[in-house]
Amino acid sequence: MFDESRKAFVRVGLCLNELLISYSHETLYFFLWIYRGNIFMKSFYTISLLICSNVFMTFAWYGHLKLSEFSWFSKLPLIGIILLSWGIALFEYCFQVPANRIGFQGNGGSFSLVQLKVIQEVITLIVFTLFSYFVFNAQLKINHLIGFVFLVLAVYFIFKG
Repeated sequence: MFDESRKAFVRVGLCLNELLISYSHETLYFFLWIYRGNIFMKSFYTISLLICSNVFMTFAWYGHLKLSEFSWFSKLPLIGIILLSWGIALFEYCFQVPANRIGFQGNGGSFSLVQLKVIQEVITLIVFTLFSYFVFNAQLKINHLIGFVFLVLAVYFIFKG
């Protein structure tokens, strides 16, 4: 039994070896595609986790301002509001820490420390803008749009190097 499975394993190995020899360029491109895909997926996971993190962060930091419109919430003392915000912020950290660990170059990710910070800040501003627009009905003005253009330029210069 062991001898037959060993022979089958050797045959598979020989077939793979022949495949690698005959299709070496295609195989190399395939493995490069997988590698790039892996980095792409790490980048995708990093940015997705940062978006989730910032949704919780924005709600923890500013959600209590909207919740104060409800009578049950407005009766809470400041320490109750702080503890509630900390509880929400715990979920922020549950997304933020893995995002940084996955995305950091030192851990096999594709972003430097500075790039991670810039991505996080841009995501924070986008999430905050959407939050303030939809929850607080804040209106975007031309100076806000100009500021966003400068943020896009900052991202360009940070990633250019």
